[in-house]
Amino acid sequence: MAGGCAVIWMGAMLPLAGLLAWIAGAVLSAGAMLWIWRNGERARPDRIGLMAAAAASAAWCALAAMLGPEHGVAVIAAMVRNLALIATIFSLFAADGRSNSLKPVRPVILALVLVQLLQLVVLWLGISLGGTEEVARAAYDARVLIDMLVAIGALMLLHNLYAGAAAVMRPVLRWTGMALTGVFAYDLNLHTLAYLGGAMPPLLGDVRGLLAGAMAVIFALGMNAAGPRVQFSPSRAVAFRTLSLLLIGGYLVGMVLIAKSLALLGGDAARASQAVFVLAAIIAAALALPSRRLRGWLRVTATKHLFQHRYDYRQEWLRFTRTIGRGTAGGASLEERVVKALADITESPAGLLLMPNEQAQLELTARWNWPTLAVPAIAGEFALSGLLEQHNMVLALDEAREGIDHHGEAGHVPCWLMDAEDAWALVPLIHFDRLVGVIVLARPRNPRQLDWEDFDLLRVAGQQLASYLAEQAGQQALMDASRFDEFNRRMAFVMHDIKNLVSQLSLLAANAEKHADNPAFRADMLVTLRNSADKLSALLARLGRYGAGQASASGDIELVALAKALAARFAGVHPVHLTREEPVRVMGNREALEQALIHLIQNAIDASQSGTPVFLDVTAEGLSGSIEVVDSGHGMSPEFVRTGLFKPFVSSKPGGFGIGAFEARELVKAMGGRVSVESREGLGTRFAVALPFAEAARLLCAGDNRDAAHQEAR
Repeated sequence: MAGGCAVIWMGAMLPLAGLLAWIAGAVLSAGAMLWIWRNGERARPDRIGLMAAAAASAAWCALAAMLGPEHGVAVIAAMVRNLALIATIFSLFAADGRSNSLKPVRPVILALVLVQLLQLVVLWLGISLGGTEEVARAAYDARVLIDMLVAIGALMLLHNLYAGAAAVMRPVLRWTGMALTGVFAYDLNLHTLAYLGGAMPPLLGDVRGLLAGAMAVIFALGMNAAGPRVQFSPSRAVAFRTLSLLLIGGYLVGMVLIAKSLALLGGDAARASQAVFVLAAIIAAALALPSRRLRGWLRVTATKHLFQHRYDYRQEWLRFTRTIGRGTAGGASLEERVVKALADITESPAGLLLMPNEQAQLELTARWNWPTLAVPAIAGEFALSGLLEQHNMVLALDEAREGIDHHGEAGHVPCWLMDAEDAWALVPLIHFDRLVGVIVLARPRNPRQLDWEDFDLLRVAGQQLASYLAEQAGQQALMDASRFDEFNRRMAFVMHDIKNLVSQLSLLAANAEKHADNPAFRADMLVTLRNSADKLSALLARLGRYGAGQASASGDIELVALAKALAARFAGVHPVHLTREEPVRVMGNREALEQALIHLIQNAIDASQSGTPVFLDVTAEGLSGSIEVVDSGHGMSPEFVRTGLFKPFVSSKPGGFGIGAFEARELVKAMGGRVSVESREGLGTRFAVALPFAEAARLLCAGDNRDAAHQEAR
């Protein structure tokens, strides 16, 4: 009984479904006609023919819905539509530059038109000869044969049209040819089945209207200038929301089905099981829906399976530029924004920026959301910097941990990165084939392997970020040069005045020797004036310190003696203790080294609390001796150490001139040494001044002299 009811219900619904299909075809065809009229390319040769075909298709579908598809008026409308399509095919032949070859095409077109017009003759004969069953059957078979012949001829013409079309014409033919082929191929198969079966298949016959509307829509798409490239590409936000709605809908449908199934148990057990299931389902939804991990998994899954590319490049670029272009007033520095901009692309929760120092060693410059990771003072050696710069490769740290080695980089990845399980990728920032920095990205909340699209996008974004950092460095260099220029101009005036004063004092001393009457007074005056002249001359020497005369003043320096002298000098100001005193003799200028250490010790005193001692350590390592200045003051941030400590006119002290650390480093560099620093905020700072051993410096100088002699002998 149930099966019989289902059959009766389906029989009643088929006419309604067919009616809806014909109405949908009429609406789609009319909309396509309006679209072609308003937005279609005016210069297209098939524009008029397709507009006429869409209009005739709309009329045919509407008449079929009102009168039935076998009514004479509906048959005439279908005939008009086919004639318009045949005219469109002829116009495409003419537009393809084959006017000379239209002669063999014209007879075929004319034959198709005449065959199609035979429909009118068959209809007229069917009406004239009466409504007997035999006449109706013969008329029906004739009309079906006519439609079959027209479809076969049109398909042959379409094949020849596309096969012989020029390459520039094929994009124009693609969409229109696809729709024309769909129309006539469906008609051929449908009418073949109708002729063999003696009647039109009900379901396939009713779908004709919907198919006609769909083909008209394809006509409209092909008429657009971008038609050959049109594809369904919803925004990712729409796709994610749609997928979420589908999941929620599936969840609700599943709940209903399971609840209905449990009801089949009957009795109290059914009600109890339904209540338990509904409660469990609600609890599961309450726990799962707010989960960031679930949303992240859903996003990754949808991106992987619904989109050709992992990233929405437009959205990524807009977010990237907003992050970089955000103002610095009261916000993050450019270095921090650089890390955030790159981390946002891969949804990494944290990141670091490492930048090369003068020895091409990587040092920490900025952190973003990663305060717990301990980074050593030298975060990476120059070999790693060279590999990243040479190959411009994004390094997947998981591959390095597994021993996968592409360019020999596995042996140079520092241990602290290998041990940090959260560290996920190293992205080089390359600007004009030069490594500007390296960004360390933390592992995303939804772990995954880096693929080719990640590598390409991160590499390009890294190059863009490198240009921003290089631009900032260039602007800073210009500002420093401008301020140095102003400083030098002022010093030039000062030196000029001091030179004049020295000359005047020297002349006064000479005149006093000749004209002073009191010998005792003369002696006192001479001593005073000469002392003043000596002091001013020493000031001039210090102001002109950065000249070529420094190297000639080099000699042996006993670091322990120098450290004790400095500790005694500051004894009345602040406690300075010498903790280690290995006997070390280095090569350098004692006055310059003393001046540099005075700057560093004074900075350590300023950073320390009153009464907290500053320590001096004299040690030897390798072929150099060093003296370290250690304090337990407030320390400095990695960003300031990198970008501000050795920059002139930049100071962390209120009212500071910002020249002390810079001058100290320049003085030590002029002697062939180096200054290094380690600092932690809240813990303190360690400055190390290293100079070559006196014996090593002499050997090196002797070797250079021998090389020069050999060159002259040659």
